[in-house]
Amino acid sequence: MRHRIHAAAIAHLLRPIGAGILAAATLTAPVQAQSDKMVPIPTPAQPGAITLDTGKLPGATAPEAWHSQYGSVFTRNVTVATLTPFLPDPAKATGAAVIVAPGGGFRTLSMENEGWDVARALAAKGVAAFVLKYRLNPTPADMPGFERSMAEIFGPGARPPRPRADAMAASLAPQIADARAAFALIRKRAGEWHVDADRIGMVGFSAGAMLTMATTLSGGDAKPAFIGNIYGPLTAVTVPADAPPMFVALASDDPFFANGGFGLIESWRTAKRPVEFHLFEQGGHGFGMYPKPTTSTGWFEEFARWMDMHGLLKRGG
Repeated sequence: MRHRIHAAAIAHLLRPIGAGILAAATLTAPVQAQSDKMVPIPTPAQPGAITLDTGKLPGATAPEAWHSQYGSVFTRNVTVATLTPFLPDPAKATGAAVIVAPGGGFRTLSMENEGWDVARALAAKGVAAFVLKYRLNPTPADMPGFERSMAEIFGPGARPPRPRADAMAASLAPQIADARAAFALIRKRAGEWHVDADRIGMVGFSAGAMLTMATTLSGGDAKPAFIGNIYGPLTAVTVPADAPPMFVALASDDPFFANGGFGLIESWRTAKRPVEFHLFEQGGHGFGMYPKPTTSTGWFEEFARWMDMHGLLKRGG
């Protein structure tokens, strides 16, 4: 699936966030007293995962690896993209669908907290959910090497690289291709999965939110019907005339994106496109579906209410 990526649009998303952009979801704040130690684990069962047609990441040599951290499950060195359906009871199915893009700084993926748990919650609302395990930038195969590489790039005092806008756009090409393939597959099998092909949206977390925005702005035929940006960058962009309704959630103490302004919200409003923005007082970065003693934990129910307001929780709405 070949397409042109607009470097200017991607640059708008990435430029003002500063050196921490790619570390955004990788450095997820722990919930309560959960251990931040990364512990290798066997590859978990992923029943129903469907390999997408985007091929293997060029030049990748390290095998896919999994680890636990913060009481949750992560993967890295993803070289082949997959899509895992979480389908609602057909009696409850509304016809709406959401592609879920976990975060992880494009170096790892928070598969449980920002993927499977979100998809299960959507399915319980009657929404078909599809977790996108997209291809990632390579990291060292061994865990100590991975930890060192992360510390060197994103640790205290480090200065992560600042690629040129055109290089950054090119680096997102595999992920955007994976997202486009996911939309194409769901539309192809819409009848089988009881999905309305015109009501397929996308929600992403941190780096996954960046991918959601890039797919919306530069994803060609993907064309999400609605989108969710959960603690992603809020940089101003040029908004297409047909931009979809957008839901945004961010904590005001987010160490990465809380101080970059709210240009994305203003861009949508200026373009007179629907947007809802929740700025939680506390929650940090990476709260996802973790049960935290902050109001940020309520983001999912607010997102569900927003979907309902747009008729997405009503059968055929």
